[in-house]
Amino acid sequence: MANTTPLMNIMTGAARKAGRAILRDFGELENLQVMRKGLADFVTKADLKAEKVLKEELTRARPHYCFVLEEGGVVEGPDKTHRWYIDPLDGTINFMHGVPHFAVSVGLEREGQLVAGVIYNPVTDDMYTAERGQGAWHNDRRLRVSARRDLADSLVATGIPHRGRPGQSEFLGECNTIMREVSGVRRFGSAALDLAWIAAGRYDAFWERALSPWDMAAGIVLVREAGGVVSDLTSGQEMLTNGHILASNGQLHGPMLKLLKGAQSAA
Repeated sequence: MANTTPLMNIMTGAARKAGRAILRDFGELENLQVMRKGLADFVTKADLKAEKVLKEELTRARPHYCFVLEEGGVVEGPDKTHRWYIDPLDGTINFMHGVPHFAVSVGLEREGQLVAGVIYNPVTDDMYTAERGQGAWHNDRRLRVSARRDLADSLVATGIPHRGRPGQSEFLGECNTIMREVSGVRRFGSAALDLAWIAAGRYDAFWERALSPWDMAAGIVLVREAGGVVSDLTSGQEMLTNGHILASNGQLHGPMLKLLKGAQSAA
């Protein structure tokens, strides 16, 4: 049975309420208000509305915690030992184009350690949850990472730096190296769901550069609680700081790191 601790009930309840708001806007895309934050970087009314819902719900339940919000920035609270990482709509471009692959992502950090995560796709009603020491779950099903040991059999996911994002030539070198060694490479447009799918055993590995902390926080907990491994691209643990991440089933972590480092050496 899925984890139903008070903390997880708070997080899933907030995610579902935000998801309902997003679904209403998803059904009215022709009327959607869109603002441009940068080159190919957008924020919609749905993002802002969902973030407001999440902040209100989580503040009501835990009034002293701090926030790191995608749209609202850092909000300090009296309790500096707890910090929410909030991405109200991960996969905004998918959402804007009517592609039903996006998610609400909520992660919690306690005393510098990520301890809980929720990733929710409101279109499919897929709820991925994890709390430190309690395992990872997809709705009511316990999750485990895949057992694949050979890169040649693996399916890996990534994020492609789009217009206005740095590292395009770097990515092309990495992708050229990786795609020669694996059975498939996927780019679905939501880092949060990519990480959830690592935890679910659908993907065997995922790498991306220049992510924000709110993109990764919840997913990191999910992957670890499902038995996987997460690091930055130098095998360190500075993902939230440097924005670079490799998540895997553990068996393929070393080989993936070796390929990625090799690609950089050849660049």
